[in-house]
Amino acid sequence: MLELDGSYGSGGGQMLRTALALSTITGISFKMTDIRAKREKPGVKQQHLTGIKALAKICNAKAIGDTLGSREITFIPGKYVGKNETIDIITAGSITLLLQAILLPAMFASKQHTLTIIGGTDVIWSPLTDYLINVIQPQIKRFCQNISITVKKRGYYPKGGGIVEVKINPLLDRNAFDDFDKFKKSLTTVVSPFNLVDTPKIVSIDGNVTASSGLMQRTVAERIAAAANAKLSSLNTSVNINKEYVDTLSDGTGITLWAKCSTNKEFNPDEPVILGVDNLGERGVLAEKVGEGAANKLIKEINSGCCVDEHLADNLIPFMALLPGSQIKASTISDHTKTNIYVVEKFLGKMFEIQDNIIKTK
Repeated sequence: MLELDGSYGSGGGQMLRTALALSTITGISFKMTDIRAKREKPGVKQQHLTGIKALAKICNAKAIGDTLGSREITFIPGKYVGKNETIDIITAGSITLLLQAILLPAMFASKQHTLTIIGGTDVIWSPLTDYLINVIQPQIKRFCQNISITVKKRGYYPKGGGIVEVKINPLLDRNAFDDFDKFKKSLTTVVSPFNLVDTPKIVSIDGNVTASSGLMQRTVAERIAAAANAKLSSLNTSVNINKEYVDTLSDGTGITLWAKCSTNKEFNPDEPVILGVDNLGERGVLAEKVGEGAANKLIKEINSGCCVDEHLADNLIPFMALLPGSQIKASTISDHTKTNIYVVEKFLGKMFEIQDNIIKTK
């Protein structure tokens, strides 16, 4: 039984989500104590509990301590075969964070399947769904024959009610191998390592602003997009920001921006270099400030001269662990990234090296 200290590093819920994903794909049981110890309200929240129970159902796993507020969890994984499931977080808990626990094993299921997840699509302290779709998904699609992530309905705090559909057609079946090392070795013969270290050049900038229909009269989406456009004009590159109003249970708005880049002459969708940021609207914060804030964050990422933005880096760590010889250069080595490395190396042994913001796997 692997033992994990939930107070290590950033001490947040990402540790538990990564541990659940790795436990399921490796077959290694774990016990985590002091869960979310460094958060204002420690212990398991609804989003984490939903992830635990979903995996328990999907792969016939066993969990001890799977209750709201629990600060200690024991998880004994089963086999993730792959079947269509609807997972309801019930609250506006983050769908994108829930997927950190489920997506990795789901990508190596025995067959094609669809996950329909209900909850918050765009909520505080988590990647917005447009960031997941346009920045993270292009990097991890290499592991599948096909993966599509679609927002069917937006969900904001406090009522949630958003719906995201994830369709996965696996490339490799984890259950076809009697141990994890054989699976990993086979994977390296069909999937190339990450190589995101060269200095990128911007090809184009795209974005998406979504806002609830109730905010249309105040032209919130247009104001956010216009403010972002004004800031980004200094980059002298094409900028295309889509704007849409949607029906939601609670009012909300947000913007995601992503810069498609090249390390040669053109953007290569098979080896994509995409820098992304997002910004969630808040009550009392001017729409213009939301747009400007997102644009300033993207400009900072671009000026770093790196191929991987701060938040993409920590999301890629579990996937990099499957591909020895991977290397990425991140604009920032965050506590989240270091903590994810800690969890991965607890399961798989020492494999990461960091030097001059370049993260490598051996």
